Amino acid sequence: MVRVRVRRLVCPTRGCRQTFREHKARNVADCLPKSAQPGATKVMQEICNAKDRTHAEQAIEAFAKTYGVKCPKAVAKITQDRDELLAFYDFPAEHWIHLRTTDPIESTFSTVKLRTKVTRGAGSPAAALAMVFKLVESAQARWRAVTGAHLVSLVRAGARFENGILVEREEQAA
Repeated sequence: MVRVRVRRLVCPTRGCRQTFREHKARNVADCLPKSAQPGATKVMQEICNAKDRTHAEQAIEAFAKTYGVKCPKAVAKITQDRDELLAFYDFPAEHWIHLRTTDPIESTFSTVKLRTKVTRGAGSPAAALAMVFKLVESAQARWRAVTGAHLVSLVRAGARFENGILVEREEQAA
């Protein structure tokens, strides 16, 4: 639910979906035998931490070549979601550090979750809303600012980025 709202806020003009890499890595690792998991984890990290889309796609091909015969389910999980895994390359390079992690969402709501467990619920819906608002408001003081905040308006306007670099719009000849 939260991911859907964040996705609509971040990319209202594109059909992009940021797949959470940590969860994807766990799903892929579950399809592999225990002996192959450490090596596969290193290759998946190479995919996610590649310097550009080309290197990431080469790492995906290497993963498919290495594990394709013995673990086709694991390879299918990566190759079927290739566009979603590499979607952050369509955003400014300054934003990649924020897009590669699920921590902002999880850390925001961990405070709310902890406080809700301690108080054994919030009582009425109005009290719950007030508690969540105050907890998130106090937590935002510790949040890290977005790197390249000036580029957010370009992303929202639908500007195209390739490998983190703004691509100038081609002039249409009349």
